[in-house]
Amino acid sequence: MAAATAPDRDPAPGPSRLDAFAEGVGQSFLVIAATAGGMGVLLGQIVRRLFPPRIDKTELWRNLYKMSVKSLPIVVVTALFVGAIMVIQAAPIVKRYGAEGLLGWGAGFGTLREIAPLLTALMISGRVGANNTAELGTMVVTEQVDALRALAIDPLSFLILPRFISITLTLFMMTLYADCLALLGASLTGDALLSVSPQSFYNGLVGSGLLGFGDVANGLFKSFVFGLVIALSSCHFGLSTTGGAPGVGRSVTATVVASAAGIFIIDYLLSFILG
Repeated sequence: MAAATAPDRDPAPGPSRLDAFAEGVGQSFLVIAATAGGMGVLLGQIVRRLFPPRIDKTELWRNLYKMSVKSLPIVVVTALFVGAIMVIQAAPIVKRYGAEGLLGWGAGFGTLREIAPLLTALMISGRVGANNTAELGTMVVTEQVDALRALAIDPLSFLILPRFISITLTLFMMTLYADCLALLGASLTGDALLSVSPQSFYNGLVGSGLLGFGDVANGLFKSFVFGLVIALSSCHFGLSTTGGAPGVGRSVTATVVASAAGIFIIDYLLSFILG
């Protein structure tokens, strides 16, 4: 007598593509929320140490020198070429309509309000922010931060606060340099390509009355906010580093991505708010 066999059953259906997509979106949202929450907590801890100020001054001056002075060469080169590129792009229109007298205003408006703060922030993010995360991440995975706590030294006052202030001040000062150098590059290029003398360029920049202090302040305020974004991102991802040397690399990548995305999003919002 043949044994009875159990009927074949269909395997349990796996998750559909829609379910997998929804799961991925949910996980990404949780990661972003956890990162934003961690940054908010860190910002609160930093602000709390500012009243009254509890800063290691030696560490502050060391970071200011390392971040500001050593960033000057790359900022100088970038700013000079940015001003030159703006004039090269505007040259056909200026020639067609004979608007050489407004070349200074055109170059200054775009440079001071938008281009110089934005490009300087991206340069400082790549050089200073990434380096700051790598240093902090290495100190975390080699337990140097834990050693500070064991010696009753507050890592936030000794390590984070000087770096946070240094990055913010660095971006503000580098934007001032970039504004001046970009206008110098634009003036020299305008003289070479369009025969617009530096005096005519200056008259168009200042004497036209179309550009005021508010335009300069607009760009400098943006640079201050961009500096806060870079400082907060680099310190947060540096302190949250796990997984040894590969983890340091992942933290550096996360810092660069988060800083760049934050800079563009905040620039978009500030452009609406400031007008």
